[in-house]
Amino acid sequence: MRSVRTWSAAVVTAALLLACPPSTGPDPAVETIPPRFAGQDIAWGPCPVRGEPVECGTVAVPLDHDRPDGQTLDLALIRLPATGAPEERIGSLVINPGGPGVPGTGLFHGSAFSEDVRSAFDLVSFDPRGVGASDVLSCGDLYALDDARQDIADVHPDHLTPVHLQPLDDAARRYAASCAEAAGETFLAEIGTVNVVRDLEIVRDALGDGTLTYVGYSYGAHIGALYAHTYPSNTRAMVLDAAVDTDGSTVEIALDQAVAFQGAWERFVAHCAATVEDCPFAGETDPDALARELLDALDRDPASVDGVPVDGRLLLLMATSALYREETWDPLADAFAALEREEEGEPEKGLRALYEELFGGHVEQEGEEPVEPGPGGDHGDPRAAYTAVTCADHASPAGIEGYRDVAAEAADRSPLFGADAVWEHLPCAHWGHAERPPTGFTAPDAPPVVIIGTVGDPVTPYAWSRDLADRLDHAVLITYEGGGHTLYGSGRVPCVEEPVDHYLLTGEPPPDGSRCPRV
Repeated sequence: MRSVRTWSAAVVTAALLLACPPSTGPDPAVETIPPRFAGQDIAWGPCPVRGEPVECGTVAVPLDHDRPDGQTLDLALIRLPATGAPEERIGSLVINPGGPGVPGTGLFHGSAFSEDVRSAFDLVSFDPRGVGASDVLSCGDLYALDDARQDIADVHPDHLTPVHLQPLDDAARRYAASCAEAAGETFLAEIGTVNVVRDLEIVRDALGDGTLTYVGYSYGAHIGALYAHTYPSNTRAMVLDAAVDTDGSTVEIALDQAVAFQGAWERFVAHCAATVEDCPFAGETDPDALARELLDALDRDPASVDGVPVDGRLLLLMATSALYREETWDPLADAFAALEREEEGEPEKGLRALYEELFGGHVEQEGEEPVEPGPGGDHGDPRAAYTAVTCADHASPAGIEGYRDVAAEAADRSPLFGADAVWEHLPCAHWGHAERPPTGFTAPDAPPVVIIGTVGDPVTPYAWSRDLADRLDHAVLITYEGGGHTLYGSGRVPCVEEPVDHYLLTGEPPPDGSRCPRV
């Protein structure tokens, strides 16, 4: 479980950022595995995680795929063997949980998939380069940039003067420089999604699968789509859940996300008003203004939950996290309602229920040793890899003024969630050179790809899934009419689970344009 201060990265950084003018990208005709890395034999060994009988291993990849005789990296893998008889097994199902910066070995949940899928496939995930146990990337002070952002959080970007902006820009520059110093310019130049896709091809080969069967969530959808474009003949079945925007700029995508969070917040407010008797947002109340009043009141007089002070900043992070899953809307509504109740202890009771729902009853405090999430050892700073991949993959405004203009629009369109989503990417203004993935790719030679989009997704707006489905030559789109970020494997919506299971097992896609009502 991440600490309170790093939780904001987990709930805000679930999608990709920038892009550059369209390019053709790697030529599938010449993208072959260097002999040095072909036909690897993975030495699987036991590494029980959460009680599941999983196995772990590593696969070697070149740091620079254009110089395969040079330095190598070891990627950490995790596998849950198929439960079916040998003759019933199809191969491996490779899963990427999102990010960037999220270790696949640390978020591995075999139980998320149906018995039919688990019977037919070895479930496999991996830590992409620079993440988790795959040569983890760490940068400088985790919190200096957070603190600089917090210092301007209460000022509308239109009112920020150069005096306000200079400390923020300095903190972003120092963070970027610390990444280059810690990892080296060469490593940072090779950490982007183009190289993750090339790594995935080596992983597929090492697993012994002639073609790749893959499920990618959020950022993982970018990896999958680019793989299908780059290695179409090696693609068997590809599920892209909550697709990201591969063509926008960092600030454009941050603005889209702020608007999406605002839309999810408004859906939540309507849910609260309809289901909670004393919901404070019912009636003619301006929900954004009232929420800000409640947050400000907690800043002045924090509540205490199991000895941890819950101020307005923490509650906003909890609310942001709760918007990720419709299942957490009820405890979020109860928490806001409890803040308005006059009975002694009611606010703390409501906040504790939300706290436990989101954090499993515990949130690490600064200085506390983290609970090891997986078999890979030190997982470092997930924001370091997130920033590195984001800045490597996409172009970004060169000066802070370009961020301020978009931050102002984001603040206008989403008062609670807007501006900070833009400031988060300021280190990219100071980043070095890296290879960028193509934009506008269509994967013309790939087999059918299934894309899942959720209308009320707060992180990867539904329009991104729709646009990717329209752009790829052989894609079908399943639309869920509810909310939340990512869906397949949750078991909540049979209308999604069943056709996607069938596709993974048979290669037969569902009809394009399928729509599933909210459950």
